[in-house]
Amino acid sequence: MIKKLIIAFISLVVLLFAFILLSNIMVVQGAKGKTFSKLEDIQKNKVGLVLGTAKFSTDGGVNLYFAYRINATVELFKNNKIDFVLISGDNGSVYYNEPQDFKKELIKKGIPEDKIFLDYAGFRTLDSVVRAKEVFGQESITIISQEFHNVRAIYLANHFNIQAIGFNAQDVSQRYGFKTRVREYFARTKAFIDILFGVEPKFLGDSIIIE
Repeated sequence: MIKKLIIAFISLVVLLFAFILLSNIMVVQGAKGKTFSKLEDIQKNKVGLVLGTAKFSTDGGVNLYFAYRINATVELFKNNKIDFVLISGDNGSVYYNEPQDFKKELIKKGIPEDKIFLDYAGFRTLDSVVRAKEVFGQESITIISQEFHNVRAIYLANHFNIQAIGFNAQDVSQRYGFKTRVREYFARTKAFIDILFGVEPKFLGDSIIIE
């Protein structure tokens, strides 16, 4: 009896590992050839969708993911690769507001306020991507984040018939981003499952067309 239980447990673990591996492969393949790290290689889109993250890391310093996404956004805008910036992120409380934090930094870097739109309901990457189309009226976007995140966002965009490419913000060191990279394997699996089960954004609301 115990032997059968052990075999069943091992079989379950193997199946789970295989499913995680398969979902990661599917996500990566879905974004193949659609992420870019150099300005000269990327086409222009009207809107750049910045995927939010916390401004500060747990140790109190500036989150490098945040800082590098700011730099990438400014680089695209100042080189006429995007005309507008849509910042999508979590607005959990008066003390935590990803879109506003990004907006303040982008204005400091020279992007005009009237070129910046905020999406306060980007609770997940799926929400951010779908709302760019359904709320902000964009069927073609440039997603701005680190490459590993862009890959997942583009996979989701493909499913919702959004023409998306990704501009890769500078990545962090392996040591700095180790936990994030591990979580990303499971986040890709979650994205794969969301597509399988037809998960929709938590909230849509009134249209705010960027034009």
